Amino acid sequence: MHVSEQYDLLVIGAGSGGIAAANRAASYGQRCAVFESKQVGGTCVNVGCVPKKVMWYGAQMAHALHDADDYGFDITRNGFSWSDLVANRQAYIQRIHGSYQRGFANNGVEYIQGTARLTGTNTLETGGKHYTAEHILIATGGAPVMPDLPGAELGITSDGFFELTEQPARIVVVGAGYIAVELSGMLAAMGSEVTLLLRKERPIRSFDRMLQDKLFESLQAEGINVLTNSAVERVERVGARLSVHTRQGDTLETGMLLWAVGRRPNSMDIGLEKAGVEYNEQGFIPTDAFQNTNVEGIYAVGDVTGRAALTPVAIAAGRRLADRLFNGMTDRKLNYENIPTVLFTHPPIGTMGMTEDEARAEYGDQIKVYNTAFTAMANAFTKSKPPTAMKLITQGADEKIVGCHIIGPGADEMLQGFAVAIRMGATKRDFDDTVAIHPTSAEELVTMR
Repeated sequence: MHVSEQYDLLVIGAGSGGIAAANRAASYGQRCAVFESKQVGGTCVNVGCVPKKVMWYGAQMAHALHDADDYGFDITRNGFSWSDLVANRQAYIQRIHGSYQRGFANNGVEYIQGTARLTGTNTLETGGKHYTAEHILIATGGAPVMPDLPGAELGITSDGFFELTEQPARIVVVGAGYIAVELSGMLAAMGSEVTLLLRKERPIRSFDRMLQDKLFESLQAEGINVLTNSAVERVERVGARLSVHTRQGDTLETGMLLWAVGRRPNSMDIGLEKAGVEYNEQGFIPTDAFQNTNVEGIYAVGDVTGRAALTPVAIAAGRRLADRLFNGMTDRKLNYENIPTVLFTHPPIGTMGMTEDEARAEYGDQIKVYNTAFTAMANAFTKSKPPTAMKLITQGADEKIVGCHIIGPGADEMLQGFAVAIRMGATKRDFDDTVAIHPTSAEELVTMR
């Protein structure tokens, strides 16, 4: 007979969603423990948004140095130290780890390092110790996949990218999603020779077609060699280099290969069968609108659920779950519609709501679309001309805004305020009635005709 420690909430995974849920539950006086097999902070802090954004800022700095001549600055570029940037980035991440641990201590959340596995509907085990709670949250996130191809293991994934302490001189990136295009852009800006292999005609195929087309142009303008309709067949090591062979008959010689071909949930090997928790054929754990799994008292949030794999989504779902379970807010749940998101490409992309194709499929001729495209003022006289393009999709006689898509410098910071308005049900007239802030790119969203 195992003696179990008793808690109110046990959380498997100290990523964004798990941390948010545990801290919120603890603020309501609950006894909580969080279990993490790797590093506190999960994907986002360690091998995701945080280090990615730091590298993006570095790439932005490189772009700014190139534009400095046109602004009258006589700058000699003496080189770039990838290793210095990475060292500073990792020191920053270590400080974030410290802030998480202080947060746990202040809130009375117990942090337990180790791989936790369910042993029943309200128990789990790690390191030979057993823990029991009425409520268990699965927030184990996801991990990048490596394709099942001969020689695939010779490449790295995004996890491996964040382990690089030296800059790759030449790299092949395989993938068409946001990770592939983000990492390609920052590598190219910092001086790597980048080839991007797309399986079909365009990148980011789930996004609005305008964004796909403008990003495709931008990738090429950055000097990235973009190969469309291209699929890898096998990879071989030839001396110190890799040979990447495509099904189309191309052979690419490169120093490094980066797979960005999708992510899988971390749901295997955590004892789901022991607790009877259902998962689908991809390994994602289905949940209802309130984050409940099929087993009463077991919940899931974040990337492991397969819904909107974004850090703020996991945080919002985790906090709302704690509000519902421990603060009497019985109807509290996350609305997964109209979630704004940003791609940290060059230039960045901000997008929210329906694509034009989705809107036309749902609403037909009730749709009216507004477009604009221009060069941002900052680049009006620079040699580099990153595109800016915007699209508003409206529906019905009152022209309610159901889609907002922006690519261009500043798009990342621009979308948040407009997202509030769109969540509140803004119409095109609401936008038109708002006084423009001049001169900005953002003003174009309230002056479109």
